[in-house]
Amino acid sequence: MKATLLSAALLAAGITAAASATADNGSFFDSVSMKPTTVAVFGDWPYDQLLLDNASLLINSVNKDPDVSMVIHVGDIHGGSSPCTSAGILPPIATSNPGWNQGIYHQFQQFKDALVYTPGDNEWTDCHKSKEKSSGDPLKELASIRSLFFAKPGHTLGLNERIVHTQAKEFDPAYPADAQFVENVMWNMGRVVFVTVNVPGSNNDTGPWSGTFANPAAQDQEVAERTAADIRWLQAAFKKAKDEHAKGVVIAQQADMWDPEAVASNELYNYTPYVKQLANMIVDFGRPVLLLNGDSHVYGADHPLADPTSATGVIHGTQAVPNLTRITVQGSTNAPAEWLRLTINPNTAGLFSWENVPYCNDPTSSCQ
Repeated sequence: MKATLLSAALLAAGITAAASATADNGSFFDSVSMKPTTVAVFGDWPYDQLLLDNASLLINSVNKDPDVSMVIHVGDIHGGSSPCTSAGILPPIATSNPGWNQGIYHQFQQFKDALVYTPGDNEWTDCHKSKEKSSGDPLKELASIRSLFFAKPGHTLGLNERIVHTQAKEFDPAYPADAQFVENVMWNMGRVVFVTVNVPGSNNDTGPWSGTFANPAAQDQEVAERTAADIRWLQAAFKKAKDEHAKGVVIAQQADMWDPEAVASNELYNYTPYVKQLANMIVDFGRPVLLLNGDSHVYGADHPLADPTSATGVIHGTQAVPNLTRITVQGSTNAPAEWLRLTINPNTAGLFSWENVPYCNDPTSSCQ
């Protein structure tokens, strides 16, 4: 444990140095401003071709908000019954959709503000499933996502590209394998440290890969390496937040680790080691922490670990964590169509406030 904490401290020191070196180069490194910040958050979008064809309806809704300064997508860029791209497989799988990710990338680049994306299970973890037409190898799909959406490590997407910290460049030197996690990023805004971690659905990618993609050894290695890297990245984020006297921390990931449907089918237990570590970090930090996730598609806000005896508290068996708030953003196939308008105001005790902004995702409907 002492070695891990020391490594986290060294990593956080490196991140601080990097921030100082790039603070005037279009970066998101602002640990002193008390100005309120507004962020647009959504996920599970777009789920099908109709939504992709009408992506401008969401994009325009976000772009016309003068207060929004950045955008976060919390994963799942196509539906759970839609094919993947069969990346790296020749000839391509007949049931795949090779151009889908490029179409999403193009739409991401239409947001006028910087956009940060963290992958979901539908675009890589679940590509082996028959309901996704057995259309992709999970590891090859993840590699393809990294090569497209994270081609410039340490840079966001969106028209107003910004610089962020990435684990690919600022990994703990004691764990060189962490350099593969280019999708894990970190930045400062409004006296708050933001951090993304690749935590997908499907019980943290432990639903066995099937068919020709079955590879238990590779899957076990993937889960172990990624989960450990996620925890180390969070340790660095909280260390940074404490060192800079940040008012709070925002964590963005895909998985809903308290999904009621997954509870019923006992498909959340492989998040427990991660949740326990996260709970300890949040309690030690002692200030407001906001967790943003998608995955279960229905908007909701709660304090899932505040009461260890509650329905959500018993799932992972952590200590009481009163300073954690969790928001699940609305999925694009659910009504009403809406994105989350999150405001961070370091001048207020509550720090975080939010509202859902409705938009029209169907040009044939009466909402036009």
